[in-house]
Amino acid sequence: MAEVLSQSQIDALLAAAMSGTQDLTQQKEEKKYQKYDFRSPRKYTKERLKMLNGVFENYAKVLNTRINALARATCEVEVDTVDEQRYYEFSNALIDGQVVTLAYLNINGDREDTPVIIVATPSIMVSLIDRLMGGNGDVEEDLPSDYTYTDLDLSLYINLMTDFVGIMGGSWENYISLAFEFGRIEANPTLVQLIGFEETVILVSLDINFSNSSGRLDICLPDAVLSKIFTEINKGNAVLRKEREDHSEEIYSHIQTSDLEITAELGRTRLQLNDIYNLAVGDVIDMNIKKDSVVSLRIGGREWFAGYMGTYEKHLAVKIRDVQGEPRSAFESVMEGNSGQSGAAPEAQAEQPVPEPPAAEPEPAAVPAPEEGGSMQEDGQ
Repeated sequence: MAEVLSQSQIDALLAAAMSGTQDLTQQKEEKKYQKYDFRSPRKYTKERLKMLNGVFENYAKVLNTRINALARATCEVEVDTVDEQRYYEFSNALIDGQVVTLAYLNINGDREDTPVIIVATPSIMVSLIDRLMGGNGDVEEDLPSDYTYTDLDLSLYINLMTDFVGIMGGSWENYISLAFEFGRIEANPTLVQLIGFEETVILVSLDINFSNSSGRLDICLPDAVLSKIFTEINKGNAVLRKEREDHSEEIYSHIQTSDLEITAELGRTRLQLNDIYNLAVGDVIDMNIKKDSVVSLRIGGREWFAGYMGTYEKHLAVKIRDVQGEPRSAFESVMEGNSGQSGAAPEAQAEQPVPEPPAAEPEPAAVPAPEEGGSMQEDGQ
């Protein structure tokens, strides 16, 4: 329903128009919306279209470099639109005598029967052919869409399209390894049933601009081709996820058989630099700890276990008393794998049992000073 103005609003509008502060002929621009056909809902999500846009942006960069090398001239290639539509919408835009290129998808040696259709405007192709023949690429502004190519033009046309199709597969390398093969050209596509009229297609339009000519390259990707590509991509993602799981198992198996260095720390003390400088063989360093004190076992610089010093099979050993902090599952699996190789057998009784700390205060333990800091390292094997 139209908005009804009051008399005061009409008077104000007429006064503004007579004073020239407002132009009555100015019309508000209406925002254009694309009609949605509920009978044929969209098959591809925005994320898929965004992905395809990124793929063909890569293709546009490679194609730009390729055309610059072939024509020895500067051009700009950029993606204009990536739209989903029905094939009949694309087919109705074709006219008699227009040349189209048919390319075929090849994944792992399996060639798809449904072709990819590529249509280039005559203006850009004639300009490229003229440059290949040594010209400047100047073309008529009113070059018709049904321009008739000569046999020589068609030969060069095929060479150019074979090159353009060959580099198309590289733009998918971030997702999947595939290739596109040049099939043939059709001089009258309206007489050939290439794809079902109701089949969903993705139309990618590339703008190609030279200094003296411009044109478009339209690439029609049928749903059968895209479905096969996306299926292979999903398979590849599943394989990658499976490989990650397999790698995790392999990593754990390697960790379980790896060697760890365990450091048994008897104690720590501080000395002045002058005392350290005057140390000699036979000097005794007082650690200020009891001889039956708990020994700290460190792995990777962190304290993991606490235990008591003793002997096992005529070797120094440490009997683990408890675990410091919360045990980690990954570390526990490693320790379980290495428990059979460890020099300190947990279940075995030492030849000289380690007594519980006595109630009486013993004299401070005196240790020789070959190793600075009073630490002793014990190999975990």
